[in-house]
Amino acid sequence: MLANYGYNDGSGDFFITIDTDKCMECEDKPCVAACPVEILESFTDDYDDHVVGVVEKHRNKIRYSCAPCKHASEERNIACQKACPFEAIKHSW
Repeated sequence: MLANYGYNDGSGDFFITIDTDKCMECEDKPCVAACPVEILESFTDDYDDHVVGVVEKHRNKIRYSCAPCKHASEERNIACQKACPFEAIKHSW
């Protein structure tokens, strides 16, 4: 299942998408530690699967919270994506 966190407005789409099926395969969740602004959290979802998601307080401000990583977005290589061994994280901005 794809979990989308973020929003769209007049200036564009600002989402982090996490493929929870791939995320379940990862035990260590290195993406959480790799995020320089700590917007990711590890939790147990409604199906008792251990997955990663965006912290509630950052969901409506992804554009600003992820600003430190935007310089790397041209290469599609932001810190959380690089740390994810299963390529479960994508972003749009």
